[in-house]
Amino acid sequence: MQTDNGLTTKPIPGLIAQLAIPASIGMFFNTMYNVVDTWFSGLISTEAIAALSLSFPVFFVILAIGFGISTGTTALIANALGAGDENEAQLYAIQSVSFTIILSLLLSVLGLYSAPHLFRILGAEGSYLSISLAYINVIFFGLVFFSLTYVLNAILTAQGDTKSFRNVLVLGFFLNLVFDPWFIYGGLGMPALGLSGVAWATILIQLFSTLFMGVRVIRSGLICKECWGMFMPRSRYFADIAAQGFPASLNTMTIAIGIFIITWFLSRFGQTAVAAYGIATRVDQIALLPIMGLTTATLTLVGQNNGAGQFDRCREAYHKALFYGILVTTVSMVIVFSAPRAIMQVFTEDQAVVDIGAFYLRISAFIYWAYIILFVSVAALQGLKKPLYAIWIGIYRQIVAPAAVFYALAYLLGMGLTGIWRGIFLVTWSATLFTLYYVRRTMNRTFSL
Repeated sequence: MQTDNGLTTKPIPGLIAQLAIPASIGMFFNTMYNVVDTWFSGLISTEAIAALSLSFPVFFVILAIGFGISTGTTALIANALGAGDENEAQLYAIQSVSFTIILSLLLSVLGLYSAPHLFRILGAEGSYLSISLAYINVIFFGLVFFSLTYVLNAILTAQGDTKSFRNVLVLGFFLNLVFDPWFIYGGLGMPALGLSGVAWATILIQLFSTLFMGVRVIRSGLICKECWGMFMPRSRYFADIAAQGFPASLNTMTIAIGIFIITWFLSRFGQTAVAAYGIATRVDQIALLPIMGLTTATLTLVGQNNGAGQFDRCREAYHKALFYGILVTTVSMVIVFSAPRAIMQVFTEDQAVVDIGAFYLRISAFIYWAYIILFVSVAALQGLKKPLYAIWIGIYRQIVAPAAVFYALAYLLGMGLTGIWRGIFLVTWSATLFTLYYVRRTMNRTFSL
């Protein structure tokens, strides 16, 4: 069992690189995976891109569940390992798997029932609705594989292993290059499935990912072949996982709700606006890849060092992650701001979509620093086992402020789409400044006890 890997003793800068670089490489390929999906959808039609974009907030709920449970699991296991309690770490690992399976099955049923109603609210009708449902219903059937991959990665990340997930994401990307066109257009006994083929390709790859990560976790020692009796639900551990993980899930779900809100406003301007935003957010994901690696590193380092009582190292890990994130993201900011039209034209030949997306990207580029500060700060709070703030800032950033600001700028002040783009800028930066103040105050209070 990997109990330390020097996470509480080795120099912080080297550990950040050790954890963040593999995670960032993995997330690069994961993001490119989504880019490939978007590109092939664009070859089908603008309606297919719009349907994929419409499905994204629903799909994001799935990601929110997996991310929340995995974040909570990482924090709990990392703190237990940092405190030297290997038995407790093992129980958290095993119980998190049980918790994930039960919750995922329940959410699959709920998703299949609610998706048609949600899409109609967002303005989908006729073939637009049918294509959207053909994609998302397949995703719901395979939800358990998404969630299990996340939680298995969390178990490994808490031990300092971010390379296994990197490897599975790289493999998934290359498999997707083969499966997407095969399933979309058919051949070799496979019927042409259209946009639903993209979903089936994703589910099959997630199944492979779950099996691979399961083997890696067993080899790590935190889950063993003789531990099957420990998978029976235990209320205390379920409660701890829920208490630590649900705030992160709810925070991420607020992102999904926020995307619903943005999509609802954009739908007032037609499918072209929805498609443009869908493509542009893929670009944002690529530009913000350092966030993923640095949040993983911050959560793991703060968690283990907090458990070990190494508070100065917690503070150092947080500050170093912020510095590296801002430094690297500056490059992305310059590229996106300088060439937004060229970037949009990679995904679509529809000039109306290009025009809308390029204007958004010029504004979005100046939000990248805010995202770095916001997400690294929230990861640090998770590592300190203080997850509740994420819910409140998520509600503000994704629900309350956007609904008010978008309406005010887009309609009351007559800015239209420009008002929505500027509203995203104002809301994100205000949330970031609130969070920066809160995390510094929390660290000062926690570390002085």
